[in-house]
Amino acid sequence: MRFIFEKDTWQEIYDSIRKNKGRTAITIFGAFWGILLLVGLLGAAKGIENSFNSLFGDFATNSVFISGSKTTMPFKGYQEGKQIDLTTRDVEIIKKEIRGVQFVVPRNATGGQVTYGFKTGNFTIFGDFPLLDEVQKKRLTDGRFINQKDIDENRKVCVISEGIFKELYKKKEDAIGTYLKISGISYQVVGVYRASRFERTNNIHIPFSTFKLVYNKGDKFIWMVVTGKKNFDIVQVEADVKLLLKNIHNVHPNDTRAFRGFNLGKEIAKVTGFLKGLQFLTWFVGIATLIAGVFAIGNILLITVKERTKEIGIRRALGATPNKVRQQIILESLFLTLLAGSLGIIAGGLILMFIDYKEWLTNPTVDIPIILIAYTVLVILGTLIGFIPAYMATIVKPIDALREE
Repeated sequence: MRFIFEKDTWQEIYDSIRKNKGRTAITIFGAFWGILLLVGLLGAAKGIENSFNSLFGDFATNSVFISGSKTTMPFKGYQEGKQIDLTTRDVEIIKKEIRGVQFVVPRNATGGQVTYGFKTGNFTIFGDFPLLDEVQKKRLTDGRFINQKDIDENRKVCVISEGIFKELYKKKEDAIGTYLKISGISYQVVGVYRASRFERTNNIHIPFSTFKLVYNKGDKFIWMVVTGKKNFDIVQVEADVKLLLKNIHNVHPNDTRAFRGFNLGKEIAKVTGFLKGLQFLTWFVGIATLIAGVFAIGNILLITVKERTKEIGIRRALGATPNKVRQQIILESLFLTLLAGSLGIIAGGLILMFIDYKEWLTNPTVDIPIILIAYTVLVILGTLIGFIPAYMATIVKPIDALREE
């Protein structure tokens, strides 16, 4: 191993690279491109996953949204076109009858004019239960979310988004404890939260019970969020809930439009499957390109050995052992592989930094252990591929090599 630290060894490698700059660039390009592609694609796949998580991350992933609509088929004396209104009684029956349901959260919403001081805006007002924070986590920046006491006492309190805070309040003003007028009624602000990318930025949440009284909704609500337990199929849960609601509201079993639904769990499963496929494809393409690049290094070194036949013959005639020649060729292969890998990782990292800077994807990164594994595989392959041209260099007899022109 001492030859690695000898000046002459590296001088010879430097001279070989300097004399054949174009060929050296072609030699390392394959391995460089392979690891660049691997790092870039893995980082992009992670960025897509992070972007998706930031979009839906605040929601329980195994959730389905269900709302009432109009019937499209007559049933039990009711004509088609009957409006279906969901009620709090439906919620209790679903909790009791449907196996696999973890949470059922009814919600109401309406538009309203909101005033603070001399500033006014039209925003969406939601009537919610504290349970909403379990299925759609609110990232509070100040104060709290609605609690059970707010529900029980029909309190006139509200939780506002940062978007509303920026529109109605001064930059460093404390909103907690202040009063907003919503449709002419005063509500005390008890919390401020940062909206996720999935929801609108200008929302206000008030207690469900207060919403019911103020807007005269009785026990009716617009839609509900149903969350399934961990080991239950949310698609089946949705089907069971809709079938139960059809029985409750006298809707034909084959009427597919009486209840609308958006199955978040189903959509997330599709995206998760796509991401897994993308990661597999990334690894396959990256590793295949990496191997092809390493073989390119071996092929170019074979050409190099052929061109340096006379030089190798002179070295052998002057006393260089076959082992010495072999080590020199392998070390050159290893050096070119290391150089290609390092440049590829640096370039890949810069590309991911640029993507993150432009906010095309959310935090596109590659784990350090994955990079180290890829780099190690590249080094091992580069060393092994160097044995082929090294062997070809040592089987040439000095007398035959000196005859080459």
